[in-house]
Amino acid sequence: MQSPALPPGSPAPGPLEGIRVLDLTQGSEQYCGKLFAQLGAEVLLVEPTAGCANRREGPFLGDRAHREHSLAFAYFNQGKRGIALDLDQAQGQEVFRALVRESDLVIEAERPGRMQARGLAVQALLREQPALVTTSITPFGQNGPYAQYEGGDLIGLAFGGLLSLGGYPGLAPTAPYGNQALLAAAQFAAVASMIAILEVEGQSGARQGQHVDVSVQESVAMALENAVQFVELENTVRKRNGGEQRQAGTGVFPCQDGMVYLMAGGVASNKFWNTTTDWLVEAGAKGAEQLREPRWLDSAFLQTAGAKRIFAAIFLPYAAGMTKAQLYAEGQRRRIPICPVSTTADLLVNRQLVFRQFFEQTAHPFSGRTLTVPGAPFRMEASPWRLGRPAPQLGEHTGEVLSGLGYDHQRQAVLLREGVIA
Repeated sequence: MQSPALPPGSPAPGPLEGIRVLDLTQGSEQYCGKLFAQLGAEVLLVEPTAGCANRREGPFLGDRAHREHSLAFAYFNQGKRGIALDLDQAQGQEVFRALVRESDLVIEAERPGRMQARGLAVQALLREQPALVTTSITPFGQNGPYAQYEGGDLIGLAFGGLLSLGGYPGLAPTAPYGNQALLAAAQFAAVASMIAILEVEGQSGARQGQHVDVSVQESVAMALENAVQFVELENTVRKRNGGEQRQAGTGVFPCQDGMVYLMAGGVASNKFWNTTTDWLVEAGAKGAEQLREPRWLDSAFLQTAGAKRIFAAIFLPYAAGMTKAQLYAEGQRRRIPICPVSTTADLLVNRQLVFRQFFEQTAHPFSGRTLTVPGAPFRMEASPWRLGRPAPQLGEHTGEVLSGLGYDHQRQAVLLREGVIA
């Protein structure tokens, strides 16, 4: 789509300017639409009249449980406009069809068959807008024996296999923080949607849209690192090793003000092991001299519980008197793979992130506060990413959007009275 020429001195348009998106998702799947919005697409969040489900999920700003104080909602919907519309009513479906006629992409995360029951299935939407791409994000995809099963983030992690790798040996698995299964699906959905849109735009003659079917389970199964290869090539099932050394000298270790990750063994283990040993000997760590013995260069020995126990007995007392920054600086000086385990507070003052101006400031109009939020992990010189407007308050742009569709004040008043809009 060609955008009109900009006046001299105007900000460069985002790379997706001209693309129009309807986002029907209600949870972390909203990250898909957020990615489009912050690259310049016009994204309209279509909420139920009671508001998206994640408006009622914490953490809440100022510990005030209120639909306009959800930090998750504020983050996932930055850059979007919002309309509150009841899609279970015929008049709400009529409004939605009118929106579809002006859109390029619909993102939804309803159970398979739900949109069809509303008369808004993919084929019905294609009759309104033949070039439309519809992206569906569901726990298990649109078909198959599990397609109608309920499922949230934890279910996705479990069925996708990633949950089995998280946590501590001998204990129940531990899920990673922050709906990582849903976010994985949202990212794959964004990539697949963009590919589908490019394919549609590249067609000659009458353009034909398509349906993008994204499975949370399959998205998680893509994120198993090399666990599958371990089974296939070594007939070994990867185990949880949180809180333990993977092998002697490689793992997470506590220090004076937190934790560090050290890799003295592993890749190029002889080089790193010798350098780490020199460090601990020169620092006067008790017992470090024994790490020079030839057995420590045997990878099989490093895997033993005895080797891990000996290394911990040497390194932990030394690390206890050092901060994360001190250990990191010394390890860097010696070219040893070591890094601090950063907390959120650490990230806000991290020199590299501060230099790159990674964090952004955004208004939270409902509370009047200013929030610090992550920026983009990339730089695009000619067509920049932008943070965009604050997340919409419930129904903030309903009147504006309906007016653009030709609904006058009286018709809007009727829809409001009948609970079709908010």
